[in-house]
Amino acid sequence: MPKLSVVVPFYNVQTYAPDALKSLELNAREDFEFLLVDDCSTDGTAGLLERAARELPGAVHLRHERNGGLATARNTGLDAARGEYLAFLDGDDWLAPGHLSRTLAAIEALGCDFVRTDHVRCTGRTRSVQRVPHGPESVVTDPRTAILPADRATSVDYPYAWAGMYHRRLLDRGLLRFTDGLRTAEDRPWIWRLHREAASFAAVGLPGVFYRRGVPTSLTQIGDERQLDFIRAFDQVLAEVAEDRDSALLLPKSVRTYCAIIAHHFGSVERFEPAVARKLRSMSTAALGRMPQDVLDRVLDAMDAERAGLLRRLRPGRRTPSGAVVR
Repeated sequence: MPKLSVVVPFYNVQTYAPDALKSLELNAREDFEFLLVDDCSTDGTAGLLERAARELPGAVHLRHERNGGLATARNTGLDAARGEYLAFLDGDDWLAPGHLSRTLAAIEALGCDFVRTDHVRCTGRTRSVQRVPHGPESVVTDPRTAILPADRATSVDYPYAWAGMYHRRLLDRGLLRFTDGLRTAEDRPWIWRLHREAASFAAVGLPGVFYRRGVPTSLTQIGDERQLDFIRAFDQVLAEVAEDRDSALLLPKSVRTYCAIIAHHFGSVERFEPAVARKLRSMSTAALGRMPQDVLDRVLDAMDAERAGLLRRLRPGRRTPSGAVVR
């Protein structure tokens, strides 16, 4: 049984994959396995992975016959993983030498279900360290305590699957799998479920993942309909939180985050194709109508005027008992 399995999806990243693969080589150990999942690439990515499977210690090449998206590709890797611990990397990012061993040493020393790490955001030649938005480092705590408060960035707002390491018992409980077919925001239901249902976690610093921003093929740079999957992702978050034993406490946070993401997309609506922008508006209006309206009222009252005004304009009208429309 390997000590660590690392799931790495790739899709049309032949320009960046060599950096990811080289960084895996600089992290390799005889008890590590690297599950390289080609999500039906149409460029030269598959050839790079075939070569890596021959030359990179512990590498296994898995290939989709049709493109399924990041969530599905990660699940393919999880299905094949044999390690006691699990980690993720995306095929256009890379790791500092020895990062995986340092993170593994940290989670083994702490004995918790999962750890969260800082990361380095890379935009062109600019580098900036992004911290886990959670209190003291290397202190094991209940993940539920890291969800709130509603009005401040917390650990569920830091959803990056590759910024951490996870014990296999979470996989065995179904907590590490992603919602198949989600093309974007796939990590939002995932991080919420992890924090609601895992028993223990810690933030450990260790900024050894280099997250590449501005990649032309990344969905964050593409304005097509796949971006709208954030609606489906956050609908799932709300539905699961509504069934949680602490739903009254957690719903304001999930509604506020959902609203903030809707406002964020409208802040850069010009990047969407016109038909997609129209669909974004109609789907956002419908989403606001599905939210618990009393919670939404409180969230909008607490938000800044610009975002609250935008969301109120999008919000479908509601009628009072007298028949008047309330917005």
